[in-house]
Amino acid sequence: MPNRSMIMQESERPIAIDLFAGAGGMTLGFEQAGFDVLLSVEMDPVHCAVHEFNFPFWKILCKSVVEVTGEEIRSYLSIENRDIDVVFGGPPCQGFSLMGKRILDDPRNSLVFHFLRIINELKPKYFVMENVAGLTIGQSKQILLNIIAQFKECNYKVKEDYQVLNAAFFGVPQNRKRLFLIGCRQELELPEYPHPITKPRKGRSLAKLLSHLEIPDTPTVWDAIGDLPEVERYSSLYRRDWVKGIFGIPSHYAEKLRSLGKSDRDYSYPRKYNSTLLTSSARTRHTQTSIDRFQRTKPGETEKISRFLKLDPEGICNTLRAGTPSSRGAHTSPRPIHPITPRCITVREAARLHSYPDWYRFHVTKWHGFRQIGNSVPPLLAKAIAAQIIKVLGVSPAQPQQVMKLGKKYLLQFDMSKAAAFYEVDPHIIKPRTKKIAA
Repeated sequence: MPNRSMIMQESERPIAIDLFAGAGGMTLGFEQAGFDVLLSVEMDPVHCAVHEFNFPFWKILCKSVVEVTGEEIRSYLSIENRDIDVVFGGPPCQGFSLMGKRILDDPRNSLVFHFLRIINELKPKYFVMENVAGLTIGQSKQILLNIIAQFKECNYKVKEDYQVLNAAFFGVPQNRKRLFLIGCRQELELPEYPHPITKPRKGRSLAKLLSHLEIPDTPTVWDAIGDLPEVERYSSLYRRDWVKGIFGIPSHYAEKLRSLGKSDRDYSYPRKYNSTLLTSSARTRHTQTSIDRFQRTKPGETEKISRFLKLDPEGICNTLRAGTPSSRGAHTSPRPIHPITPRCITVREAARLHSYPDWYRFHVTKWHGFRQIGNSVPPLLAKAIAAQIIKVLGVSPAQPQQVMKLGKKYLLQFDMSKAAAFYEVDPHIIKPRTKKIAA
């Protein structure tokens, strides 16, 4: 496998750093646009392990950004004073929904300012901050204005006509809105936000919004998952998350995710993987009562007891959620119901609906796998933003010729304590679930 220095010498690709990397949705999107994301920072060791499996040729720093400095990042990468083209990330945003609090009263909000601090220390050409759409409305908007003002104090220009982008308008079969704040050093040119490239066929508000544009339809749910092997046919998926399966005829969208067709605008490194394997597809044991309820629910409707949406095969997916971390109950995310089979969708089906390619693997458990997808930015949405920065950098990206190997499979199997030991961090860096003691 080529080493990191070989990649840089041969490709001359612009370089990037991912803060709050999670399982790597933004890392992949920026790679697809033509960046080498030399370092990703993530405090959750389980996420770090999955990230390392998918990007073993770059570095992962398992650490909270609170404890990271720009000097440490440069030293870790041995890049000295080289210009970093872009730093990006999505600071955790749960605190922004709390009303009536000062901005620093919630420690989750303060992470935004550590993101800003690292930008100020590294002085990259560009930065991209991703966050919840709710940061643009109500009392939360003042937080956003405060962030913009502080970036300006650090001598960065910021696009003040900030935009909330919906992944469904960028080739992702999912209704998912995210805010992207973009800035650059004073001497550089700010990029434009990307224009929509697809429009959903169904959904009154979404379809009407772009009905006047002559752009292709967004892939549907069935375009995304219709060719996948039906997991109900494989009993071994109760014991593990992979099987050698029989795939159907793919849609144009699925063809790309299966690496069967080349995209002119995908500049990621090809991965070596076994395309006959169906991965990240552990089955769920549903009761017969649940199966009957799922069967009776019509596509596009919400099942009344579970409150799960049954996907419409001709529509797009609702926003995939992450569930709660161990510190807040370890609740599994509400998973949509499969449009045909009376069951919840698998991690792989969720990954398809999120625009992850099939070579991309997630933790072997459903809880971690769905958490990793639900917390991530869809790669195709991140790619749309990254491509705009590539444009103003004046770079003409080329398709890499090197085929990269994936990491070791044990990285997908760690529980929290083993992952923490592997990265030599505190096993309680993610707070464990607090058990209530009966009175």
